[in-house]
Amino acid sequence: MKSPFVYSIMCLVLLASCGGTQNLLSQSKRKMNREIQTLDSVFLYKKNYEYRIRKDDKISISVWQQDELGVGSSYGIYNSNEVYGKYLMVDAQGNIEVPKIGKMYVLNFTIVELKDSLSTQFSQWLNQSIVDVKVLNKEVTILGEVRNPGVYDLDKETNHLFELIAMSGGTESYANLKYVKIIRQQDTSIHEAILDLRNQSNYLTQDIQLMPSDVVIIPSKKYKEFDRRISVIIPFTSALTAAAIFMSAFNK
Repeated sequence: MKSPFVYSIMCLVLLASCGGTQNLLSQSKRKMNREIQTLDSVFLYKKNYEYRIRKDDKISISVWQQDELGVGSSYGIYNSNEVYGKYLMVDAQGNIEVPKIGKMYVLNFTIVELKDSLSTQFSQWLNQSIVDVKVLNKEVTILGEVRNPGVYDLDKETNHLFELIAMSGGTESYANLKYVKIIRQQDTSIHEAILDLRNQSNYLTQDIQLMPSDVVIIPSKKYKEFDRRISVIIPFTSALTAAAIFMSAFNK
C-alpha cells in the first residue's frame, strides 16, 4: 500500500496543476472572446509614403570624396553603423550640427529634402556634390512567438508585416495568428491593430505596411502554458509513483 504521505503529495500536485490550468484556460477564453477590431486610418496603406525625420533620430551624412564634410560616411573606409556612434542626433528643437554648415533644422524633412538642402549648402565649397543621407534608427520590434524576436532595421521606405515576420525567422508552433497585435505611436497617441493572419483570402488587407518604431506582438496559443506545466508535473508525479511502488514493496 502507498503511504498516506505519498497520497497527500500526489493529490496536492494534481489539484494545484488543475487549478492553475483552469484559471489559465478561463483567462485565455476571455481574451479570445474579443472581436478583431477594424483597422483605423493610422494603419491604412500609404502609397507615396516617405519617412520624415523625428527628434532623437540618428543621421549619417556622406559626401563623395569629401569625408571632412560628412559624419559616418558610407563612402569612407570606416563603418558608418549606428553601433560605432558616428552619426548626428536630432535634438529636442529638431536641429543637427553639420560640419562647416553648423546648426541646421531638419525636423519633418524627408530624406530627399534633406539631401537637396545639404547639396545646396555644400555648393558654397563644391562645384558638384554627391550627398547621401541615412537614418540609422529606423527600426521595428518583433516580440512573441517568432524564432528570432528582436529589433530589425528598415532599409527601405515600404516594409510589410509578412516581410518582417519572415526576417524574424517565421512563427513558432505555439503562435496564435488570430490575434497578432501591432502597436504604433503617432504624435502623442498610441494606436493598436489586432489582425487575424490565419485567413489567406485576406492576405492583402492583413499584410499591412509597417512604420519605424512599430511594435509587432505575436501571442502564444492558450495551451502553451498548460503544456509547459505538464512537462514539469509529469516527471514529478512519475517519481512519486515510483517512490510509492518502492515503499509498498517494503510494506508487504
